[in-house]
Amino acid sequence: MNPAAAETGVSLSIVLPVYGVADYLPRCLDSILAARLPSLEVIAVDDCSPDRSGEILDAYAARDSRLRVRHLAVNRGLGGAREVGLREATGEYVWFVDSDDWLAEDAVDEIAARLAAVRPDVLITGFARTYPDGSTEPDTWRRLLVEPPLPETFTLADRPGLLQMIMSVWNKVVRRDFLTGLDVHFGGGYYEDISVTYPLLLAAERLSYLDRDVYFYRRQRAGAITNTASPKHADAFAQYDAIFDFLARRPEIPADLRRLVFDRTVKQAVTVLDTPGLVPERLRESFFRRATEHFHRYRPEGYVFPKGLRGVQYRLVDRGAWGTYQRLRPLQALPRTLPVTIKRAIRGAGRRGLFESYRRLPLNDRLAVYAAYWYRGYACNPAAIYERMRELAPGVKGVWVVETRAQAAALPAGVPYVLVNTPAYLKLMATAKYLVNNVNFPHTMTKRPGSVHVQTQHGTPLKYLGLDLRTRPLAADGMDFDRLLEHVARWDYLVSPNPHSTEAFGSAYPGRYEVLESGYPRNDRLANATPAEVAAIRERLGIPAGQRVVLYTPTHREQQDTFVPPLDMVTLARSLGPGTTVLMRAHYFYADAGLPSDAGVIDVSGHPTVEDLYLAADVLVTDYSSAMFDYAVLDRPIVVFAPDWEEYQRIRGVYFDLMQEPPGAVATTPEELAALLREPESAESAKLRTAFRAKFCPWDDGAAAERVVRRVFLGQTP
Repeated sequence: MNPAAAETGVSLSIVLPVYGVADYLPRCLDSILAARLPSLEVIAVDDCSPDRSGEILDAYAARDSRLRVRHLAVNRGLGGAREVGLREATGEYVWFVDSDDWLAEDAVDEIAARLAAVRPDVLITGFARTYPDGSTEPDTWRRLLVEPPLPETFTLADRPGLLQMIMSVWNKVVRRDFLTGLDVHFGGGYYEDISVTYPLLLAAERLSYLDRDVYFYRRQRAGAITNTASPKHADAFAQYDAIFDFLARRPEIPADLRRLVFDRTVKQAVTVLDTPGLVPERLRESFFRRATEHFHRYRPEGYVFPKGLRGVQYRLVDRGAWGTYQRLRPLQALPRTLPVTIKRAIRGAGRRGLFESYRRLPLNDRLAVYAAYWYRGYACNPAAIYERMRELAPGVKGVWVVETRAQAAALPAGVPYVLVNTPAYLKLMATAKYLVNNVNFPHTMTKRPGSVHVQTQHGTPLKYLGLDLRTRPLAADGMDFDRLLEHVARWDYLVSPNPHSTEAFGSAYPGRYEVLESGYPRNDRLANATPAEVAAIRERLGIPAGQRVVLYTPTHREQQDTFVPPLDMVTLARSLGPGTTVLMRAHYFYADAGLPSDAGVIDVSGHPTVEDLYLAADVLVTDYSSAMFDYAVLDRPIVVFAPDWEEYQRIRGVYFDLMQEPPGAVATTPEELAALLREPESAESAKLRTAFRAKFCPWDDGAAAERVVRRVFLGQTP
């Protein structure tokens, strides 16, 4: 280490986003705070961490004044947490360190010395990958920076191959004024940093490289996106859009670098698609279609397809030839990952064999499986049934299925769980008598004779569902109706929230199941809520006392690949004045939508429990979301914002005309909406809500979960 590093005069801010890393956080903090740099500041952003991470941060901050902790009231995701930390940073340079990784001894001081000596726009650092077995692996892209040797500072034009290296932000220390001057931002969801790292490298006039492993990057950690199956891998396309938006603002960037950026983004997209276990099988075709759209939108003039197998892949993406691409799938991985492919195939076959072996065991009459939203966590009607079952049928053990350890850590204390695709999961699915879910279980989890499948659904249908979508090709894109009927044939019970849903479900999901006209169990909490509970929720959300709260919950639109807010929430909040707080919740398909944050606006898209938000709100604003049917249980004002009703009906199809039977006032422009929200609810709107509640909330008396438990688990006739 340079002995003068502690006296360089360079100020450095380390931004540390923190979520669910209590097991790793102390090592990270110790490695950072061991630095001697006097001007070091560490800004830790606790992103509503579900474990002890926040307490650990506070304990360290009490001992070291260089560490400042910001506890967020609402989860903003990795990109949002980094943005919060950047806004509070004061150092000349900023370094975004991930809180599950750690730094080498003297790393901060050595970096400070290099920054002082060279004053680069971006300092790229060496790093090593570390694995759960304790092994390490050096950065395989280092040769791009050391062969042939580079001067102390250089540009991307001097070494364009750098665009092939890892594009994460954590091995890049950035001059803060340079970063903020680029007008780029971390995206929401997965791959959130590439919308920043590409512009950094492309625009920097002074790059530098520190050839030492100063950063240790954990690989194969449970819950990491590199080994997690999720729809959120499609978030990459929004980041690509941001990268090409930046390129459009920078005509001075050479054409050869633009072509390399395009090639790199396409390569990443097909790599993610072809890596087993990342993009869920049901979403692979839609991911491919988005790759085709990306190819057509951004392909540079004079683009030449690469040679070999990759060139074949790219041509199929360009043509949108999904069927041919699928047939090529085994060959795509063959040359480079044959041993890995064989191992994964063996594991897959082993899982199927193990599941079939477990199916030969007796059914366990005292065991129930619970799941919600494709194993995303503890939520919705299954959670409400589980809680009531523990009281009324304590002899039946309920076990939840989740995808990741992070989701497991977020479960309420004492809730048993298994991770998907583990032996424990296979045994549970094969031997449990009761299976409760608000979507379908995987097709491979074949239902056994004698088992009881409870399909709870997760909303009152305004829009077409199931087989009714056969007349709506855009909304039904990728649906397998024959497979759907096979799943419906497994249902023993279907939970209905109201008579309207009973009729719609019968059309969408024809089958021989028994309909439980119980009301939605998840709405029991709304019917039974107390003022004290509401006050506590508002306090947790950071809503000042006495504020009027407007909750906005737009639904998903099939014609939009990414979340496009129909409203400018900041403008709306400002027009309503300082006495109103607007809560903005994107559809769960866009939980990391990267919504704007401003005084009076809180992005609650990542909040785990939507019922909390209903209880906190004084007014609901929605378009065509089923949220209106649930919120109506509270008998509070609802305003429908419907700027595209005709288009929505045409694309999705609806079971009734919402404009003729709204739950309250209707607005079609932002100005109309703001005017409605500035005035007290009219008598006419209240009358509409009363009629709406009579039709859609007749069974919401706070006992729906009990009715389901008594029928399914206790065998009692309602």
